[in-house]
Amino acid sequence: MHNFANKTPTLRLLAWETTRRCNLACAHCRAAAGKGPYEGELTTAEGRALLEDIAGLGQIVVILTGGEPLLRGDIFELAAHGTSLGHRMVMAVNGTLLTPEIARRLQEAGIQRLSISLDGATAASHDRLRQVVGAFAGALGGIQILKEVGLPFQINTTVIADNRDELPAISALAESLGAAAHHVFVLVPTGRGEEIKDQLLSAAEYEATLRWLLARQKEGKIHIKPTCAPQYYRLWRQEAAAAGEKITPATHGMEAMTKGCLGGQGFAFVGYNGIVQPCGYLELSAGDIRQAPFSRIWAESALFRQLRNLEEYHGKCRRCEYRKVCGGCRARAYALTGDVLGDEPICLYEPRATA
Repeated sequence: MHNFANKTPTLRLLAWETTRRCNLACAHCRAAAGKGPYEGELTTAEGRALLEDIAGLGQIVVILTGGEPLLRGDIFELAAHGTSLGHRMVMAVNGTLLTPEIARRLQEAGIQRLSISLDGATAASHDRLRQVVGAFAGALGGIQILKEVGLPFQINTTVIADNRDELPAISALAESLGAAAHHVFVLVPTGRGEEIKDQLLSAAEYEATLRWLLARQKEGKIHIKPTCAPQYYRLWRQEAAAAGEKITPATHGMEAMTKGCLGGQGFAFVGYNGIVQPCGYLELSAGDIRQAPFSRIWAESALFRQLRNLEEYHGKCRRCEYRKVCGGCRARAYALTGDVLGDEPICLYEPRATA
């Protein structure tokens, strides 16, 4: 069997936590972001150097995230620099700070899409999770500004026990608003999210949610992308096999993913202080870009090599016949069990045989 540990995958997406400062205090925030200040933030020059370094790896989708990236004064310069290098520059904001002027500046800097989070279909439910009254109205106001300027946007939603039943209404709202996509995140209890660990979906709720998302994707009304939910790709294949369908890149409009969990596989995260992680939710360091360029860390990090070696995963994830298309959420495994290669804690599937 091929050993993937010695093969460096192509970097497709990089999330850069441009700042940890934020004007909200969301209950599920992986960064426990707040007003700050936070010492050690990458400088403009260091940010530009990061974008230049990864340009040697190809044209990357770069997600400028936070915290709230609009609180960083040089964010337009950094976005424009990434655009000039050929990267697809996108940004994750909460929407409350958007103005027509800021939206136009983002457009001029080459930002191709923004994500705005809606964690409830009403002000009451969204603001409760965001812990700021008016956050829902602010997000909708930001969306309206993006529509007027002509900047594409997507809706992000973190699913927990309290808002799971609202997911159909949130998805319908995203569709009615004209969102390009609805990205649904399944809670990883890290950062402030650790304080609401009791809101993590049960295995049965998780499976039912993924089946609903798959059915919603098949409707073709809005592009659905589950995140921190690699079992989606196992279910996709199970349902396709049961229906006698052939999996292709165009199947239900889904990309032909080879693995559900992309942490260290085709995706990486750079923290506000230059620490590289497999993803924002997996708080293990793969290296520090102040000590080695990201491109070297991507190729040589012991943690990344470990995650890429699927044959060394533990428990049922190692035995599972779907491990190459799923692999389990490594961040949730680490957050809940302390074993980064361990079983996915909320997966109810039992492997049929050793794969």
